[in-house]
Amino acid sequence: MNEIKPTDLKSILHSKRANIYYLEHCRILVNGGRVEYVTDQGKYSAYWNIPIANTTSLLLGTGTSITQAAVRELGKAGVLIGFCGGGGTPLFSAVEVLWLSPQSEYRPTEYLQDWVGFWFDDLSRLKAAKMLQLARLNRIQKHWTTNRQLQESGFNVDNKKLELLLVNSRQEINQVTENVALLTSEARLTKELFKLVAQTVRYGEFSRIKEGGGTDSANRFLDHGNYLAYGLGATATWVLGLPHGLAVLHGKTRRGALVFDAADLIKDAVILPQAFISAMRGDDEKGFRMACIESLTRTESLDFMIDTLKYIAKTVRVEY
Repeated sequence: MNEIKPTDLKSILHSKRANIYYLEHCRILVNGGRVEYVTDQGKYSAYWNIPIANTTSLLLGTGTSITQAAVRELGKAGVLIGFCGGGGTPLFSAVEVLWLSPQSEYRPTEYLQDWVGFWFDDLSRLKAAKMLQLARLNRIQKHWTTNRQLQESGFNVDNKKLELLLVNSRQEINQVTENVALLTSEARLTKELFKLVAQTVRYGEFSRIKEGGGTDSANRFLDHGNYLAYGLGATATWVLGLPHGLAVLHGKTRRGALVFDAADLIKDAVILPQAFISAMRGDDEKGFRMACIESLTRTESLDFMIDTLKYIAKTVRVEY
């Protein structure tokens, strides 16, 4: 019988990996060559394996610790590590998730060179931002109107209202001539989408309060789910070798703004309706998180983010 050598094994593409882990009140370490997390159960400790080759990102919440050896193995497997507050979101509004990207001297630079080629030109950067927002709208329309799982969960959106919102938003996006106007258009549409989703699931009056400010389930789930989207955004940009500071929409001065740009592609399409669906049926944090991860995986959201960023990198060029 032929033995399988480690060098014969192929790594799983990030877009095909199955897991986003959120861990709290545990220790992450290397045990017998495997990365595991340890939970204390009375006098005993339980060890649970983390399949690092099939994991995209690891969120570490309250009460967690991680060893240097575990970080080394996670880095080898290309797993992004994020530190966050309880429930997958910051404990305080002043606290940001810190992403630790795996490092390698031999990362490909193809897409970085294409991205930098247009990034320093204001008009080209605005064009890229418009492309991101138009892709976001197309994703919303496709997911909200054709996804069978959403419909089975009772999410039957008014297609005429949605179509009108998206048509008006597309017109605004195509007409804006500066970044601030595009951000204003995005915020206006997001507010209307919140209203439409709340009406669709009969949630009642809703006001979006970010990062721990809202006490209702929908606000808490939106905070939680958005950080799952940020995890995929960080993964997509790392896979392509794009630094998180090279944003096209959320501001050139924000260190992680490109992650927010990428997350916009899927936040409203996947996270937004699921937050309200889970709130209406009384899901707990774990139930909501599992529903989000299942939907993100089933809709191949990471593939979509990577493909969209690649298309923008290869399409946008400075016009002299």
